[in-house]
Amino acid sequence: MVLIQLLLPVNTTRGQDAARQAFAVTRTELTDRFGGLTAYLRAPAVGVWTSPDGDREQDDVVMVEIVTDGFDRAWWRDYAGTLARRFDQEAIHVRALAMELLDDEAG
Repeated sequence: MVLIQLLLPVNTTRGQDAARQAFAVTRTELTDRFGGLTAYLRAPAVGVWTSPDGDREQDDVVMVEIVTDGFDRAWWRDYAGTLARRFDQEAIHVRALAMELLDDEAG
């Protein structure tokens, strides 16, 4: 099993409503493809980093998690590019972690 985590911004350069619409499309796409997801929407995390020009940058982000049987690196690389364009970002952070579900052992 694989846990896939995405960090998606709360705002875009087109505003918070555009980000909400982008998230709705993304939620539908991922649910259709993987059968479901978990999104932590109540308390956005704050991402802080130093840009290449030395400025301090900050984004409010939400975590989206998907549990699936495998990780198709090429598909996720392409989809991360789609998300970056959709959310007006240079890149979208996607990580895949090997995992084991405890309830799988009960069956």
